[in-house]
Amino acid sequence: MDIFDKAVIFAVKAHSGALRKGTGTPYILHPLEVAAIAGTLTKDPEILAACVLHDTVEDTKTTMEDIVSAFGERVAKLVASETEDKRGDMPPSDSWQIRKEESLRELKESGIGTKIMWLSDKLSNMRSFASMHRKEGNDLWRRFNQSDPEKQAWYYRSVAEYTKELCGTDAWQEYIKLTNIVFEGVK
Repeated sequence: MDIFDKAVIFAVKAHSGALRKGTGTPYILHPLEVAAIAGTLTKDPEILAACVLHDTVEDTKTTMEDIVSAFGERVAKLVASETEDKRGDMPPSDSWQIRKEESLRELKESGIGTKIMWLSDKLSNMRSFASMHRKEGNDLWRRFNQSDPEKQAWYYRSVAEYTKELCGTDAWQEYIKLTNIVFEGVK
C-alpha cells in the first residue's frame, strides 16, 4: 500500500464520526478535498499524504509521534506546520489571535510543500465559507471561535500573501476570488 492510501485510511479512522463545523457533513470530506486540491499542484505522495492528515493531530486523539511512526519525519513536519497549539488552558476564542499569528509565522518561512498544503486547506475552507456567506452573510462567523469578520479577513488575506508564489495556479486564483467575495467590504 502506498503512503497516500495509508494516509487516507488513517485519516478516515481518526476522523470517524466527526462532522464539519457549519455544514454538518462528515469531516473526512474536508481533508479529502484538501488532498484533491493539492493534487492539482503536486504529485508528491508525501505532500498529498500530509494534506489528508493535516487535521489529525489538532482535532483527533492522534499524536505527532503517531504520524512520525506511521508516515515518517517529512510527512510529520508538514502536518506539524499546520497544527496549532490549542492552549487547553485558554478558551479557543481567547487564544485565536495568538494561534493564528504563530501559524502565519510558520507559513511565511515555509517551503513550497507546506505552502501547497496550506493553500489547499484554506481554499477548501473558503469554498465552504463562500457557500455559507451566500446564505448568511457575515453571520456565518458566529459559529466560529473568532466571530469578527475583520480578523478572519486579516488571517485569510495573510495566507494569500504568504502563498503568492503559487499565484500562477488555478487554486490560488480561485482562493483570491472567493476571499474577495467572502470579505467584500471588510477591512
